[in-house]
Amino acid sequence: MNSGYFGSDDTSPRSNSQGRGLLGAGWRPLSRQFDLDFLLHLVSHDPWELTQKTLDFASDIADALGRNHYTWWANFLNVFSENTRYELDEFWNYITPDPLYPDHRYGEVLSVEVPVTQMVSRESIPIDYVLNRLQEITVFKLLDILGKPELITQYYMDRHFYFPVNRFISWERLEIIGTVFAYWSEHQVWLQIDNLHRGRRLYTVIAKDITPLINKATYNLAVMLSGYQSRVGQVQSQYQIRSFPADIQCFTDKVQQAILDQNQLAVLVHGDPGTGKTAWTQAVAKEILMPLGFVIFILDHDAVEHFVPPSYLERICIIINEADNLAQNRASAIAQHSNKTEHILSLLDGTLYQSVMDETGIQNQQKLVVLMTCNTTERLDPAVLRKGRIGLICEFTHQFV
Repeated sequence: MNSGYFGSDDTSPRSNSQGRGLLGAGWRPLSRQFDLDFLLHLVSHDPWELTQKTLDFASDIADALGRNHYTWWANFLNVFSENTRYELDEFWNYITPDPLYPDHRYGEVLSVEVPVTQMVSRESIPIDYVLNRLQEITVFKLLDILGKPELITQYYMDRHFYFPVNRFISWERLEIIGTVFAYWSEHQVWLQIDNLHRGRRLYTVIAKDITPLINKATYNLAVMLSGYQSRVGQVQSQYQIRSFPADIQCFTDKVQQAILDQNQLAVLVHGDPGTGKTAWTQAVAKEILMPLGFVIFILDHDAVEHFVPPSYLERICIIINEADNLAQNRASAIAQHSNKTEHILSLLDGTLYQSVMDETGIQNQQKLVVLMTCNTTERLDPAVLRKGRIGLICEFTHQFV
């Protein structure tokens, strides 16, 4: 029985025209199919309810046919009246399985509201905007990896529609009035798209294990959080690791092994300006961290104080340049007017992002690498250099750049 016969209290011309708009955009009414296994399940597990609904439906048909003050053909036509048809649809919906819906028992959810808009402010850098853009890019790259779904349905005004998969082009061009569901059985992934207002949509990916897909979607991504230059892009490096002096290459080998062996690592390199500290962090990010699936975050002075690593990412690298100007000794007067030192210490300890479980439910054992550069260690807070926070330290002495 066609599920498009579901009753609705809203019969306004606007709702009807929108329903016709879906049909004109390629959507088709979704029919609920008879399933013998489902019916046998009702017979064995809920026989009394099935019997009651069957008798109620039979009674409605008998009432429609048994009216004494109408002719037989009028009673026959009454079987097809709106009221009887509603009772028939209700009975049919009971003995047939519901259309497929997302399995929220999966628990791992990644959502983003698009389009992502930026609130411009001279007082702060747009950290939330950039992180939301990263999440938007991740969701759409993930959908590109999945390709065409096996099923696309839409629920609107108590009606179910389906979109022929062979006619699907892109999610942006899909006409959405209510709520759209899509499913990929191979990856056990659901997509839910909710139509909001003024052209905005909420994309929600629901999966049993979403981490491998996120890792593929975020491959080679880098995020710069630095004032109005904040952006999401790709990892770039001007110099190769093997172009650095031999002692720096030897140190880099130790860093690489530590990255492979540890879930959390902090590295500090210091030296005079022009010794290649920043170039070295870029080379490590490009040649070591990016191939391992790390997402690179480059933070400036303002971003350090407000940045919290996204919990849905499994591998994160944070690059902090000029750390001696950020994690200053808290005994100094300058450091007492800022929380940057405490924030960096929390990043190094891992307490900043492990103390609160994210609402997505994605529970990754995150790998975190922090690369810090500074001209001198003398201005750093002693707590930063405490054993257990900084794993490897190296002084750059050769004028490289």
